[in-house]
Amino acid sequence: MNRQDVKDEVIHLRSAGVDLGKRFLLACVRTPSTKRSGTWSLETERFGTTRSEVRRLLTWLTEHEVEVVVMEATADYWRGVYYVLQPHLNLMLVNPAHLKGIRGRKSDPSDAAFLARAGASGMVMASFVPERAVRELRDLTRRRTELVRAAGWEVQRLEKELEDTGMKLTSVLTDVTGVSGRAILEALVAGERDPGQLAGLAVGKARAKIPALIEALDGDFTDHHVFMVRHYLDEIDRFKSAVTVFDARIAGLLAEREHELDLLDSIPGIGRMAAEIIWAETGGDMNQFPTAGHLASWIGVCPGQNESAGVSKSGKTRPGNSNLKRLLGVAAMAAIRNKDTYLAAYFRRISARRGGKRAVVAVMHKLAIAIWHVLHDDVPYRDLGADYFTKRDPERAMRRMIKEANSLGMTVRFEPITTS
Repeated sequence: MNRQDVKDEVIHLRSAGVDLGKRFLLACVRTPSTKRSGTWSLETERFGTTRSEVRRLLTWLTEHEVEVVVMEATADYWRGVYYVLQPHLNLMLVNPAHLKGIRGRKSDPSDAAFLARAGASGMVMASFVPERAVRELRDLTRRRTELVRAAGWEVQRLEKELEDTGMKLTSVLTDVTGVSGRAILEALVAGERDPGQLAGLAVGKARAKIPALIEALDGDFTDHHVFMVRHYLDEIDRFKSAVTVFDARIAGLLAEREHELDLLDSIPGIGRMAAEIIWAETGGDMNQFPTAGHLASWIGVCPGQNESAGVSKSGKTRPGNSNLKRLLGVAAMAAIRNKDTYLAAYFRRISARRGGKRAVVAVMHKLAIAIWHVLHDDVPYRDLGADYFTKRDPERAMRRMIKEANSLGMTVRFEPITTS
């Protein structure tokens, strides 16, 4: 038993910290000392990470009557321990980035003791861990995303193989795995080499490109290319088939959430698949996030805060939910393509002062806010319009136009419109 003085405020008299590893963990219980008032006793015990050992840990913590248990979200090692302890104890899973210890005095026992002290004084905030049904849905949507990306990588490898043949099919067709591209590739694998015959397989709008296709299909398609293209096409089909299976599974689990998915689908840049991912990552319950800003911070699309001696330093975004951050980046790029929307106007407004990259992050932040309000208030997205900023501050808009006109050596005079 060790004793440690404490100077910070104590919220929980009996606390515990768990330092996780792959093969074992160290647990430290912090309780009031029975020998000296105002001091604390630390008891550290080592446990394995198998289910029987975690049950032994649960028994040990229960016997010490701990009020709170704190452990870091270390890789995925926390899952097996968390699922056993959480139903029986006041368990807090915390972000390791929030608990960086002092370098030079780091050890597993000291880490466990520090976690126990942090839990006793209320220095930490628990991370959001959704219920089992949402966690299973997360696994499905994340794996589906991996499959979609893997199919995209196979398409890129296919395009590289076509470049080796000297054929410039990818320069004419936007998607070589589309209907026209697939028909041409299947014919090439089957043995057809006549550019005219191959180009004639194009359908729809691609038929207008037949002359360009005839020229692009002039190349050397050898037996090696036949083997490799067949392989890539089969791999693409395999991944797409797996994605279809996951789509059906996810749709079945979200069958009762059609209303919420439709609300998310109303947000610019957010489609059906993106709505399913948002629901899986957040659980759809915005009560977990007190404000829209909390959701944006959790995703990692809001500025950080770094102030010292009254000077604000770099406030770059912090790491957050990488899956949602990646999705919002794609959604933001899609949303700003429609020039007659509020988000497009907002992007132009920010990019003029801060640059395009910062403007995209700002639009991602706006999308996160929209997601929170749509799910929290149960209302569809309402676009404010591209003229929102002009109507909000017309004098500023007039000053900007005057400044631009003056830079061109011109003057502008504004007169109100009179209606009869």
